[in-house]
Amino acid sequence: MDRIVITGGAPLNGVIPIYGAKNSALKLQAASLLSAEPLMLENMPDLADTRFMTQLLQSLGVEITWIKETRTLRMHAAEILSTIAPYDQVRKMRASFNVLGPLLARAGHATVSLPGGCAIGARPVDLHLKAFEAMGADIHIEQGYVKAAALRGLKGAAIEFPFVSVGATEHTMLAAVLAQGETVLKNAACEPEIADLADCLNAMGARVEGAGTAEIHIQGVTSLKGAKHAVVADRIEAGTYAMAAAAAGGNVLLAGARFEHLGAMIKFLREAGVQVDAEGRGLRVVRKRGQRLKAASFETAAFPGFPTDLQAQAMALMCLADGESRIKETIFENRFMHAPELTRLGAKIEVHGNEAVVTGVEKLAGAPVMATDLRASVSLVIAGLAAEGETIVNRVYHLDRGFEGLEAKLAACGAQIARQRGED
Repeated sequence: MDRIVITGGAPLNGVIPIYGAKNSALKLQAASLLSAEPLMLENMPDLADTRFMTQLLQSLGVEITWIKETRTLRMHAAEILSTIAPYDQVRKMRASFNVLGPLLARAGHATVSLPGGCAIGARPVDLHLKAFEAMGADIHIEQGYVKAAALRGLKGAAIEFPFVSVGATEHTMLAAVLAQGETVLKNAACEPEIADLADCLNAMGARVEGAGTAEIHIQGVTSLKGAKHAVVADRIEAGTYAMAAAAAGGNVLLAGARFEHLGAMIKFLREAGVQVDAEGRGLRVVRKRGQRLKAASFETAAFPGFPTDLQAQAMALMCLADGESRIKETIFENRFMHAPELTRLGAKIEVHGNEAVVTGVEKLAGAPVMATDLRASVSLVIAGLAAEGETIVNRVYHLDRGFEGLEAKLAACGAQIARQRGED
């Protein structure tokens, strides 16, 4: 099994390209099921997760072509050949459950396995299913599968989510665009990926208004056409490399990063003493060597709050800060699994329920560590970049789900990092 070996202490200087957002690309891939015409997605990330989704879509009848030179994915669902998404496919990644809504909307029925994914706490799909029921679908769960039918078509409905859910908002949008009449989503998620999905759906002929706000209006149409759409830049990838530059020190331009999508993280980094500025079509991150980081506290929240997907990376950074930082996780339970691994590098972290107290140390020392999930794994890489000596990060298959060419991008900026074959 692959592992990543890092010799810490080298500053990062150079340019790191930011690719399309994984969290958006997966839902955009599912949107290809809504039209009999081709959907072209530009600025696509080439990740384990997007490849999993590609395999699932192909099993449903979607013809797929990956054009590597232009980072474009062409998907053509001229005919739905299957409406069954089996356990072996869906268990690999939660987002693959999002084929249910498009299949239900276009074919009138679908059988989809309940999802798997990262072990970071329960992420139930009840909100998705309740939304489909409100739109007239019959839903039954049998032997781990969701069996859904709306043989006379979905009907528009007023749906108010009891709490903000990105996944439920996106999935309901994917179904509602082909429903009869108007669907109104209240207490909808406001993440940039929601607006990106709406932009793509509208390019396909949908009528979606209000995406990016707490209330979204969708006027259903009878069919969608093909379209070309560029996936929005990945704010989590950008934030991760910003944390890496802050931890290692140096001067890095994150090409393609969107300043307006990273407000909470930029505020955090500036409080920590890191220089962060918009520059052209990107973000410049600078920390002078020898300049000690300052402690900064935060709690995760739905957009525009601090992203839960950057919490682990920020914790790794605060391990080196001067003073005490408090980090509160409000989105997912069990999302401090990286803390024990960071302590193996010399970090001082106390976890009390959904809050972690980090007392910064002057230096970390390299050691073997083990990744537990996608974001936790990259936090260990960030800590390793700043640690003295060698850090070995095991179980890096988690990394490949969300970061394309991570070690190559960091090495190009001066990091001493390489991937090796190894054991857990």
